[in-house]
Amino acid sequence: MLTHKTICRVRYGDTDKMGFVYHANYFRWFEVGRSEMFRSMGIPYKSIESKGIFLPLSEIHCKFNAPSQYDDILLIETSLDSHYRAGMKFDYQIFGENGDKLLASGYTKHACVDSGGRVVRPPKFLMDSITENADAD
Repeated sequence: MLTHKTICRVRYGDTDKMGFVYHANYFRWFEVGRSEMFRSMGIPYKSIESKGIFLPLSEIHCKFNAPSQYDDILLIETSLDSHYRAGMKFDYQIFGENGDKLLASGYTKHACVDSGGRVVRPPKFLMDSITENADAD
């Protein structure tokens, strides 16, 4: 399974009136994990889109386990589910800085569409890059 880890810091604007991270920010961090995974594979979103392929979100889920607060360091672990064939599915786990406390977990499912908005299978260039990077793990 192809897995990537990245870190980010909780900004003050990410928190709510109670001082905890506002729940919608976990969805942004899922995107950070996914974007950085593609970047680490040498195919940033911008280059995928420049080839006329887009990955719109079709489903999202998040389970919250523990809160995080301003200035916390988060470890975002993103995995590509190779069993999902109807587009692409990414699984996420967000941990505290040391990786020992699971704060949230979830997934996103994405359709693969061409520039005309038609649903297509993930193209060869994308699948080849995923396969090459999975073999390197």
